[in-house]
Amino acid sequence: MTAKSPLTIYLAAPRGFCAGVVRAIRVVEMAIEKWGAPVYVRHEIVHNKFVVDGLKAKGAIFVEELTDCPDDRPVIFSAHGVPKSVPAAATSREMIWVDATCPLVSKVHIEAERHSANGLQMVMIGHDGHPETIGTMGQLPEGEVLLVETPDDVAGLQVRDPEQLAYITQTTLSIDDTADIVDALKARFPAIVGPHKEDICYATTNRQHAVKAIAPKADAILVIGAPNSSNSRRLVEVGAAAGCDYSQLVERAANIDWRALDGITSVGLTAGASAPEVLMDEVIDAFRDRYDVTVEMVETAQENIEFKVPRVLRT
Repeated sequence: MTAKSPLTIYLAAPRGFCAGVVRAIRVVEMAIEKWGAPVYVRHEIVHNKFVVDGLKAKGAIFVEELTDCPDDRPVIFSAHGVPKSVPAAATSREMIWVDATCPLVSKVHIEAERHSANGLQMVMIGHDGHPETIGTMGQLPEGEVLLVETPDDVAGLQVRDPEQLAYITQTTLSIDDTADIVDALKARFPAIVGPHKEDICYATTNRQHAVKAIAPKADAILVIGAPNSSNSRRLVEVGAAAGCDYSQLVERAANIDWRALDGITSVGLTAGASAPEVLMDEVIDAFRDRYDVTVEMVETAQENIEFKVPRVLRT
């Protein structure tokens, strides 16, 4: 039997579940405990198949629209947030509904409404079609929120009044990419008003900083996360931009391309905010099967934030 090659795993900390994801999963579990199965969930509660499948097994039914839900069963809105029209429709149907929107996304919703009440038109930095972007833009009437995805988009913006503008951002973006777009907005619209406090959430920021710390010393970086997870995909981009040529997203151990990793002596591992730690353990075990592994933790921040579940589940 040939000896295993040595491999150093640089394990990012923080990584994986954030407080908003923990809360959203708990909301579904508590709703099933309180009202029994099934409970309906509009859109994936968080972007991770493993998590969604686990909740399905407990009695959650995932649907894309409120019209797919019966009137007589509770419905939960996902962590990404929903347009105002959705809870309004649920209320008009006299449904029991629970909002699992991450409080940091809700903060952006409130900000947009406050600016709008002051007569400002909103510019949102976000990804077209992402549920969080749809939900945030849906807090205000049509045309009140303009979407930009790149610095180039800023040049084409048709605004009502360049002196009456504010910007908000999706919470799961790359800090560096967003900074470039903000610079472009400020250059074209010097009077534009920014968020009171950064919209990109603490967990997104912390996970990106940890990847930046790992990237220069790792031959490869693997981000455990789902392909439709915005924050996970940003981690892959951050890894590549910070100097790691092979930076890849993998859903779980079975998706690792071992041939591409041939000859490496070090790998950086992290996980998106909706990826459970059990999947990280699975990936580390897969490396241990093939290599003589040394794990080195790279910690750039500590997180101890907790969000309460909605009152309806606590009473």
